[in-house]
Amino acid sequence: MQLRLNILAFVLGTGLLQHQAELPDLVWALGLLLMAMAIGLLQCYQSSVLIVTNRILLWFFFLGAGFLWAAAFAHWRLADSLPQKWERQDIQVIGVVANLPHKNDRGVRFQLDVERVVTEGAVVPKRIALSWYKDRYSETGGMALPVLKVGERWQITVRLKQPHGNANPHGFDYEAWALERNIRAIGYVRASSDNRCLHTMVNRPVYWIEHIRERIQYRFTDILADQPYAGVLKALATGDQHAILRDQWQLFTRTGTIHLMAISGLHITLVSSLVFVLVFWLWRWSSYWVLRLPARRAAVIAGLLAALGYAVLSGFAIPAQRTFYMLAVVAIALWKGRFTSATMVLAWALLWVVLLDPWATNSPGFWLSFGAIAIIMLLTVGRIGRMHWLNDWLRIQWAITLGLIPLLLALFQQVSLVSPIANAVAIPLVSFVVVPLTLLATIPIFDFMLPLAHAALSICMMLLQWLSDVPSAVWQQHSPPPWTIPIAVIGIVWMFLPGSLGLGFFAGFPARWLGTIALLPMFWVQPPKPGAGELWLTVLDVGQGLAVVARTEHHALLFDTGPGFTETDSGNRIILPFLQGEGIRQLDAMIVSHADSDHSGGALSVLEGISVRMLLSSLDNRHPIQQAAMDKDQCRAGQTWQWDDVHFELLHPIALDDENSKNKTNANSCVLKITSTHGSVLLPSDIGGKDELGLLARVNDKLSSTVLIAPHHGSSSSSTAAFIQKVNPMLTIFTVGYLNRYDHPREAVVERYHNSGSKLLRSDVDGAILLRFADNTWFVDSWRKLHRRYWYKIDGKYQADLRE
Repeated sequence: MQLRLNILAFVLGTGLLQHQAELPDLVWALGLLLMAMAIGLLQCYQSSVLIVTNRILLWFFFLGAGFLWAAAFAHWRLADSLPQKWERQDIQVIGVVANLPHKNDRGVRFQLDVERVVTEGAVVPKRIALSWYKDRYSETGGMALPVLKVGERWQITVRLKQPHGNANPHGFDYEAWALERNIRAIGYVRASSDNRCLHTMVNRPVYWIEHIRERIQYRFTDILADQPYAGVLKALATGDQHAILRDQWQLFTRTGTIHLMAISGLHITLVSSLVFVLVFWLWRWSSYWVLRLPARRAAVIAGLLAALGYAVLSGFAIPAQRTFYMLAVVAIALWKGRFTSATMVLAWALLWVVLLDPWATNSPGFWLSFGAIAIIMLLTVGRIGRMHWLNDWLRIQWAITLGLIPLLLALFQQVSLVSPIANAVAIPLVSFVVVPLTLLATIPIFDFMLPLAHAALSICMMLLQWLSDVPSAVWQQHSPPPWTIPIAVIGIVWMFLPGSLGLGFFAGFPARWLGTIALLPMFWVQPPKPGAGELWLTVLDVGQGLAVVARTEHHALLFDTGPGFTETDSGNRIILPFLQGEGIRQLDAMIVSHADSDHSGGALSVLEGISVRMLLSSLDNRHPIQQAAMDKDQCRAGQTWQWDDVHFELLHPIALDDENSKNKTNANSCVLKITSTHGSVLLPSDIGGKDELGLLARVNDKLSSTVLIAPHHGSSSSSTAAFIQKVNPMLTIFTVGYLNRYDHPREAVVERYHNSGSKLLRSDVDGAILLRFADNTWFVDSWRKLHRRYWYKIDGKYQADLRE
């Protein structure tokens, strides 16, 4: 038991490091050394009090060891970075295509292992993520976009910047993701006559494996052609989840079967077990081999090698790591002829995962993978008596669904209610039919198995689609407060103790129903909301674009929807997770100020993902967003409404602007003024200097505002001196992308606002901006300040302007 607790302490230490704003100095290791000496001295005494003290010190020693282990990795990895002076500079490098290139409509994305930097004086990290765009390459006179293959050595000219992601509440942390994968710079390939392939294959084991995965994918593409679920079979064979379409991911999420559509622990265990049984049976036929090596040991080696091969082929994600390490512990125990408890196997697997990847605790897969196995062990290990296999199977499915509720609500704010039924059907079909046929098809002589695997998967997908269409198939709610999660986990453990819950599947220990009480705070404790007359404004960090959520006591409005991206958009990646996490289930109004994609790119996803009572826009009636909305109207100057003592008014465009086809979309942007008794906000979208003069002439007395979202992201064509003087904002917010190609905000514009006495914030530096107008004053904070992490980069160039 002590060893398990110490391993858990080490894992907690690595996780604790990932929540730090700054990295600790490694001289703290001296304190750990002193603690180790104290533990050694206490072991010389047999007093019961000292023994207990020693065990407590030992637990804290492992906690500190995990913390400093993760810190050492972080120091080492952050040291390999792109210097700021080399951002957005042309740099020629020689490197190897390190992973499967992913094609999209705009080009191809891939990772490059940099072997040599050709540009004199330039410093480039060892691994970078690149895009090779069709449009940028061809427009500058480059040759046709090449077909990249893994393992090729290329000489290319690149333009890079440090990894930088959108920082929002309830959002995905791209910078943490990139750090874990050792991607220390991102950028794109520049057109150059010197770009060329130097070698078609670099002979290193890591590239051999990636090359095998690539060949399997090409073969699957040739055989299945345009079959709808070809991407799922590719993911099952090689772990490349990019091959699965977005609609299919949504289907798997709604039915709780997402774990089956990637390389899961179940699949690896199945392959290992089949190889174990096959080798054990064949080995026993030869007395010569049995005399030299017992059949069980030979089967153990073969099964473990099969698990390792499949795990490596799949990309060695956390579920695959966990399964392989667990199988390795079991294999060692079988080899030595010793009994090892299931919890000890899980503990060792846990330790090895965080030893090799201290950032693993940042991954949802870590918690869900180990959480599911822990629930199964809690339900099955050490129980007396046997039950019918079907009853046991159903019991485990319901237990996993119930047991993972706290984690699923904390990570995704949703739980699939049809998951037990979906998994009861999908697990046998996928694991015992689809996966074996797919893996056999990776061997060229068994190509004929692939259509059979696709046919079986098609049946499974039909059943999942039917379950997904069931009303209320998914329970969605706000993000529960962090303190409610450990309480809920304790409740889950109590519920799964041998006891009577009255469900027919469990029996024995009394009063297990009390565990449900511990779950209630997750559902009952609501996120904070505005009070009467208050206005809460969240300027989301969507990169080069705009998306603002305004909330009153009983209403919510979304102003603009951010940009669309290559394979997704701001709507489903940023806005919907924020709304769901904050407990906003309906938008009373959504304003799409104009048609530019950096303001309208996420609108369709928002309309699809949440109820929108009214759409206001300056879009043409033939625009897809207009056609997708049920209730809609055009923005017109003079439109007003009041929610919970907060006044909303549209100041632009006037009807003539909308009818004049010569006007650009920016000139027709909807301009919104929100006024509360505690302060006001002006959202002018992308209007230019001419439109600002028009506002000064028409609504001069309505422009003064506490907070201003800088027009057109701070471009030189807007923010005239007269407009700034009249608005006279106490705070100005620039919504811009990190090192964007437009150089927004322009230095002259920033200086103009600074000279006016306005405080300045910008989304690429501060992340989401959180504003609260209440108690006859207003408060502002930023997500990067509230949620500081040691991997966040703060651009010192803007510090003086942005903090004062």
